[in-house]
Amino acid sequence: MERRPWVARKFQLGLPPAAFADVLERVRGTPARLEDRARGLTPYQLTRRHQGAWSIQDNIGHLLDLETLWETRLDELMAGDSDLTGADMTNRKTDEAAHNEREIGELLTQFRTARETIANRLDAMTGIDVRRTALHPRLQQPMSMVDLCFFVAEHDDHHLASITQVLQIAGELS
Repeated sequence: MERRPWVARKFQLGLPPAAFADVLERVRGTPARLEDRARGLTPYQLTRRHQGAWSIQDNIGHLLDLETLWETRLDELMAGDSDLTGADMTNRKTDEAAHNEREIGELLTQFRTARETIANRLDAMTGIDVRRTALHPRLQQPMSMVDLCFFVAEHDDHHLASITQVLQIAGELS
């Protein structure tokens, strides 16, 4: 089935602060979901690319690569900046990282550690913090802390769906 490219997606932002706890649970749950998807797969299954698409490990590594952008954006919102840092839409960091040459356990552990650090920061936020906004550069919309969490959760889900697609193409899922 054809999927929407990430960069083509539009988002209706402006989630209420009351949505923060629910969205944060999605963000917090991504490490376990990635670990579940990777469990029991061989190194070949984890690193196989199909028609130039990223492998499972590439997708996991990409999420790890973006944790620093996510943290930067948290810092910018907390500092009251008016604009958020833009993402490198060429994904150069991921393409150069050679994630397929790494051990899957190391990738997953690093991702879990990075995400837990961010989740702990988010847990400490106040109602004022989650209402802070700054302009998202690609979307050209104001984004609150709640919206940023939603955006990250959607991006996580996009890559989890990519992992599922890799497995389906290989015939390892029905």
